[in-house]
Amino acid sequence: MRPERQHQIWRNETASRLWLSGLIAAMQHAERPEIRRQPVAPEVIVELRAQLALTAPYRASPISTLRH
Repeated sequence: MRPERQHQIWRNETASRLWLSGLIAAMQHAERPEIRRQPVAPEVIVELRAQLALTAPYRASPISTLRH
């Protein structure tokens, strides 16, 4: 395998793992009872839907960075 291809695969795997880690952290945060009781602003729902509509490589940041 060419070095540049190997680097590209490694970078994609790292980005995927970072994204997945962020998603898991956000889900763990959201499942807490004190967080679940808080209302979610409509603009956060819009941002979340827009993020979920994108494929993983194009997501700007983990969902955990969204405000609530």
